[in-house]
Amino acid sequence: MTDFSLQVTQLGRETKAADSPELAILERVPNPQADTDYVARFTVPEFTSLCPVTGQPDFAHLVIDYVPGDWLVESKSLKLYLTSFRNHGAFHEDCTVSIGRRLTSLLEPRWLRIGGYWYPRGGIPIDVFWQTGIVPQHVWLPETGVPTYRGRG
Repeated sequence: MTDFSLQVTQLGRETKAADSPELAILERVPNPQADTDYVARFTVPEFTSLCPVTGQPDFAHLVIDYVPGDWLVESKSLKLYLTSFRNHGAFHEDCTVSIGRRLTSLLEPRWLRIGGYWYPRGGIPIDVFWQTGIVPQHVWLPETGVPTYRGRG
């Protein structure tokens, strides 16, 4: 059994969320199934950030799918990283793509995508999608399950 306490600094400890995504510590652990292609999914139905112009809160439902290589994201550090956006001012596109790029840089996955389904601001919903390339063959990739915004229609 692997001793993860030697590799992570937040798991199993009381940890406060960082004041900004730049200060957040995002950690990884070895993938014990690195010889197998599979999809890991994180669903974040209550993501929040701030509008960089008005300072008003923005809300999104994020879906992060990735095919790990040698590394997995440590889920507590991911939760704390995503929480750090609550006081961060950025546009929807910037938040979504920044999260995808930071995870890709840390994990070096075989493939990663993020879907940001943002709730309407000013009457217009903005959905943002980013991925690293083509999903590997023979990988089961379920639909995200998040419908596009339909309003009252």
